[in-house]
Amino acid sequence: MTHPSRTGGQILVDALHVHGVDTAFGVPGESYLDVLDALHDSEIRFVINRQEGGAAFMAEAYGKLTGKPGICFVTRGPGATNASIGVHTAYQDSTPMILFIGQVGNDFVDREAFQEIDYRRMYGEMAKWVAQIDRADRIPEYIARAFQIATSGRPGPVVLALPEDMLIDTAEVADTRRYQPVQAAPSAAQIDTLRSMLAEAQRPIVLLGGGTWNAQACADLQRFAEANALPVACTFRFQDLLDNAHPNYIGDVGIGINPKLAARVKDADLVIAIGPRLGEMTTGGYTLLASPVPAQRLVHIHADPEELGSVYQAELMIASGAPQVTAMLAAMEPVDASAWRHTVAEAKADLAAYQEQPPIFRNGEAPLDLWQVVQDLMATLPRDTIITNGAGNYASWAHRFWRYGGMRTQLAPTNGAMGYAVPSGVAAKIVDPQRTVVTFAGDGEFMMTGQELATAVQYGAGVIIIVFNNSMFGTIRMHQEKTYPGRVSGTTLHNPDFAALARAYGGHGEIVEKTADFAPALARALEHANGKNLPALIELRYDGNLITPNLTLEAMRKAAQAAQAG
Repeated sequence: MTHPSRTGGQILVDALHVHGVDTAFGVPGESYLDVLDALHDSEIRFVINRQEGGAAFMAEAYGKLTGKPGICFVTRGPGATNASIGVHTAYQDSTPMILFIGQVGNDFVDREAFQEIDYRRMYGEMAKWVAQIDRADRIPEYIARAFQIATSGRPGPVVLALPEDMLIDTAEVADTRRYQPVQAAPSAAQIDTLRSMLAEAQRPIVLLGGGTWNAQACADLQRFAEANALPVACTFRFQDLLDNAHPNYIGDVGIGINPKLAARVKDADLVIAIGPRLGEMTTGGYTLLASPVPAQRLVHIHADPEELGSVYQAELMIASGAPQVTAMLAAMEPVDASAWRHTVAEAKADLAAYQEQPPIFRNGEAPLDLWQVVQDLMATLPRDTIITNGAGNYASWAHRFWRYGGMRTQLAPTNGAMGYAVPSGVAAKIVDPQRTVVTFAGDGEFMMTGQELATAVQYGAGVIIIVFNNSMFGTIRMHQEKTYPGRVSGTTLHNPDFAALARAYGGHGEIVEKTADFAPALARALEHANGKNLPALIELRYDGNLITPNLTLEAMRKAAQAAQAG
């Protein structure tokens, strides 16, 4: 049955209701006023952001946390270009997301009207589908297709442009059914082949990553690993797919990989990769697994059949979502694991040694021990705490030393997007206010989207933000010292008082410069965040020479100078 006549904006918001949307993020624009008006009487919560990049990051974080498409609204032109960073993140991270962009009216199109862009061309390389809805009576069809595409196969972003005149047009049109995500599943023969390969192995290893995971898939994977005594590593920024305290978890395969874990991957005679694309960061620049034909026998399981064989010619390639394949693996008859059972405990011991206090802090000369900061956090916070971060060397303190409690306790961009940390932390606290959320942000990272603290205050999101302030773009400085030692250019930062800035926004803020001061500061931040439902920021001021857990900038510089001299 068709509805009585409705405007395009109302039809769109009604369609969002059909598909179970409860929250949308965005920055308002005159190009989609009729949508804003329809949201006024809607049960959908519209979170107002301070910049479209922050809005898109929040929608992407929502998609990661819930498995449902994160919804974002932005205006045309500059709003759309600002939002593109979140779309790119969703694409490389395999996160379901739908971006709605206000567009010039159809009567102005193709004249380079005010803020006009052809979004099909602009977003074509970073979205699963880009379209423009030119007729109000086709809105339900387009919205249903958007949800279907965003969630089926390899999840990802969809972009829909909304011409302004279409949104105020009226139409009599029926709503659709709710979307149903579709995933492929392995055949029984493929599982039998996998089992045979595992039975023949001597040094197998499992790598986890990618999209489509849910709590049941993680539980089924754990059963499969336990039944077959398999060592399990998580790929770059997917460390929460197996509780890091679990005996079978042996570390993460990404930037700054434990050298002993890297050696295990290279030495494995069977790699079972469930979910990851096996991209540059996971494979150490395509060195842990040679391309196109790895030295190891490779089982590659991925939701997108077009990904399979595109870089690596695996011996067994299975197109499947994580829930579908892990359910079958959990039900599979276990193999004799006596040949490798002992390697799990050995690899776990290697991980424990890798997570010990780094030598640069053992002599006690550094006033602020960043390793101890992480230990204080783990000793204080609940196991289900959500940790968020963006890009930068500071993130190594979370990736290497934090023990993630399982699905979904990590939010981080695999595409290396700076500016992700604060918006994702605020979004996580809005989506799941009962959980503790801690954001790790570098000083350069924070300044890119730190204005979303205003959003946190407005919506009572008590996120705790740890700002690592070393007055530089640390990752780029590190590469400078390795390549052009002593020639600092473009990486020095003059920063504000971050603690004062947090207080100016309406949150809590303080500065920590000594190790002993962090735990009391954390207690006060928790009291403020939990008691007042407002953000709390702790600014860590430390020597920028302490650039990584392993090496100082000074040591890097000297090594590079010696290499050039020799």
